[in-house]
Amino acid sequence: MSVLQAKSFTQKYDGLTNMLITDCFVCESFNPEIEKKPHPEFVHYTGLWDTGATGTVITKRVVEQIGLIPTGVINTYHANGECLVNTYLINIRLPNGVALHTLKVTEGKLNGFDVLIGMDVIMRGDFSISNKDSKTTFTFQIPSTHDFDFVDEFNDEVKRMHTPVVKDEKIQRNDPCFCGSGKKYKNCHGR
Repeated sequence: MSVLQAKSFTQKYDGLTNMLITDCFVCESFNPEIEKKPHPEFVHYTGLWDTGATGTVITKRVVEQIGLIPTGVINTYHANGECLVNTYLINIRLPNGVALHTLKVTEGKLNGFDVLIGMDVIMRGDFSISNKDSKTTFTFQIPSTHDFDFVDEFNDEVKRMHTPVVKDEKIQRNDPCFCGSGKKYKNCHGR
């Protein structure tokens, strides 16, 4: 599997959500860098992102609508046990042009969705969820360029807040206070 183009998208929800849902577009596997024919048409589906799923899953409906041909059979494990399922190669386009081609997926039964986006896609990039102000924001970028570490960020902020600002010149009344409070000197230690 290779990346067609490095891109990112952000999905904002009006409140808190317990499901990460995005639009996604699927077509038969096609490598535009190699194949010299028209690109197959993408078909729109709703995708559910699942960090508990090892791989991406599509429904029988997707297989039939696009006319996918099985590339093999694999044993899969799921909530109801295990079973043999067909595998397929697809191209998938996510919001804002984030795209992957030659993605190996399995066929499965999904409730309310036609595509389940698993860790095989998520691990290719940077995946982040925040719930600030009781609103979920989900963002994804491929390829990976960030190393998120909330502990380091917190420790850096604490260190910054407790490190006095040292100035060689006299502190003016409207300068930020040397203690790092964020207040003006006149409203903090300059009283």
